[in-house]
Amino acid sequence: MNAVVLGRACRAEWTKLRTETGFLWLLLGLVVVTVAVGAATCDGARSVADPARLALSGVTAGQAVAVIVAVLSVSGEYGSGMIQLTLSGVPTRGTVLAAKAAVLSATVAAVGGVAVLGSLLLGHLLLTGAPLFTDGPSLRAAAGSVLYLVLVTLLTLGISFAVRDGGVASGTVLALLYLFPLLTHVVTDPWLQRQLARIGPMPAGLAVQATTGLDRLPIGPWTGLGVLALWAGVALLLGGALLRRRDA
Repeated sequence: MNAVVLGRACRAEWTKLRTETGFLWLLLGLVVVTVAVGAATCDGARSVADPARLALSGVTAGQAVAVIVAVLSVSGEYGSGMIQLTLSGVPTRGTVLAAKAAVLSATVAAVGGVAVLGSLLLGHLLLTGAPLFTDGPSLRAAAGSVLYLVLVTLLTLGISFAVRDGGVASGTVLALLYLFPLLTHVVTDPWLQRQLARIGPMPAGLAVQATTGLDRLPIGPWTGLGVLALWAGVALLLGGALLRRRDA
């Protein structure tokens, strides 16, 4: 892959993304939703076993906005027909996918970082006696939460290229994310609950937020994030393969 071509493709993708209707409002919404939900959870907590994880609980809501941003970056082009212009300007399909992935990842990482930092600072203020979250586990939870949002975005990007329809892509990703936590509350078998928490992209990925009781987790923090990375990788491979086959 030519670095110069990739750089030009990234600049073009950034131009398209930042001129997308409502893009800046969506980024602001990601921060507001994440911080607000985390603050509301902290404010209503009666007992706190893991302050950092509680403060970062808004990530489960903020990820929905990240999904929308990724979906719009693809469905908007297919809906307007601009995808043909994009593929004409950058004939290598892998470069198009890589450029979109790079721009979306950088954008969500930057905005997600602001949301995570705001959540931790507000959580510190709301949780009486909570530390300033500067210890190793808390920093890992913070960095992992940003990576979690980026991986969810990449998962969405891959599925969006695979299905090409915004509504279907959004519904598929959100169902995939929230289905496993729902199933763990429905099933009664402890072993099955544990397995669902290990393979589900959301419960496995969010294990990275835990700072206490790690030995009792169904899956380790970084291993769980690796499970989400695997889901995202498979989605990108599928989306890339279909992009080459259908839009050749």
